[in-house]
Amino acid sequence: MIRRPVAWVVAVVLFAEAFGVAALNWFLGMVVDRQDMSLAGLDPHMMAVSSKIGGIAFGLYFALCGLVALLVALRDRPPAGFGRILLISAAVVHGLLGAFTWGPVGVTAFLFMELVLALIVLLLMTYDRPVEPADAAPGDGKSGDGSPVTSPPAPTTP
Repeated sequence: MIRRPVAWVVAVVLFAEAFGVAALNWFLGMVVDRQDMSLAGLDPHMMAVSSKIGGIAFGLYFALCGLVALLVALRDRPPAGFGRILLISAAVVHGLLGAFTWGPVGVTAFLFMELVLALIVLLLMTYDRPVEPADAAPGDGKSGDGSPVTSPPAPTTP
């Protein structure tokens, strides 16, 4: 099946992206701190610290999403509850980041964001169907509550 390889790829991409986002924001914080310039009267040290904190926060967020994808790949079960919400929010974040990166960064960054978005959506959609128990045959004549399936009574004419 395609489910487990997609989950592995999503996990690796999200872990790499977590490291990349954290490292980029840390580097930008160092650049702002070393330039010692003010932007509209803001404290440069505070801008550097907030950039580093933001990078760590987004890095941990993407790492947590990667952990959910890794657990999906290891267990071969769909993400449930909080993990599913995390992956859906990561898909939304990648859609928005893709839309915002088109102009300032370029088409390559947009295509990368949309590729990650497509991988996350593919991961969520491949596990969309509920898993049936192995002992239940598809046509065993049982409904969900254990009673046999019967057709409704035929209508009578007055």
